[in-house]
Amino acid sequence: MLDKLKSIKDRFDEVSELLVQPDVMSDMKRYIQLNKEYKDLEPIISAYKEYKNVISNIESAKEMLKDEEMKEMAKLELDDLQPKVEVMEEEIKVLLIPKDPADSKNAVVEIRAGAGGDEASIFAGDLYRLYTNY
Repeated sequence: MLDKLKSIKDRFDEVSELLVQPDVMSDMKRYIQLNKEYKDLEPIISAYKEYKNVISNIESAKEMLKDEEMKEMAKLELDDLQPKVEVMEEEIKVLLIPKDPADSKNAVVEIRAGAGGDEASIFAGDLYRLYTNY
């Protein structure tokens, strides 16, 4: 997982570098595409940075366990940080799920009253209100 996150971070850095180049800024299609990719990668990168920070804090707390004076504080810190790692790993796994290309497209929904007369029309109206309020 860390290797994949590292490659995503490298791509994020590359995209951020490309966004400030003048030739990319003059080509609006490419600029919009890169800007969208940048915005899509941003939550993954922020979660990755936070995850790396927690991991480094855990490693430093383990180093502090060797020191008798700092042992109690290190144990408290480890007890606080260990559950965070599992939660963050799950969040990162969810963020790494590939996005469906059709997610950015619009959808057309048609609601019709079927056989059933007035009750079907009332249900279709209720269903329409439900979807428009959702």
